[in-house]
Amino acid sequence: MNTYGKFAQEAWRTTAPEEYAQIPDPDAWFERLGEEATQRVGELMMELAGPDPVGETYLEKVGRLNASKMQAEEIVRAEMLTPDPSVQQEPEEDEEETGVAQMLRVVEQLNREDRQYWDEVARKDAEQA
Repeated sequence: MNTYGKFAQEAWRTTAPEEYAQIPDPDAWFERLGEEATQRVGELMMELAGPDPVGETYLEKVGRLNASKMQAEEIVRAEMLTPDPSVQQEPEEDEEETGVAQMLRVVEQLNREDRQYWDEVARKDAEQA
């Protein structure tokens, strides 16, 4: 299963678990969906990129193609890979912390510790002066 299929499967499993449970063979279904998404991203990317402008440098072309791919992926994620908002369920407040929430909590803790360290360094510098 490619990354688009994995993304879609996780999105459906977490935001529309009842609908996900009704899919007879989720792995096969999301594998096919991932393949279709890959094809659509490629088509849409080329449409969005358009023809090569006259005088475009190599790096400009790379940037234009990368931007069109990211835009195509965003469109495909919204149109093909995520459940319709009408079937999405709001997560329970007591559910396990998501990966993003965990990462945010860790970053906030590191920032607090960093501030404490530099405050201590500044205090010691002030005492020595």
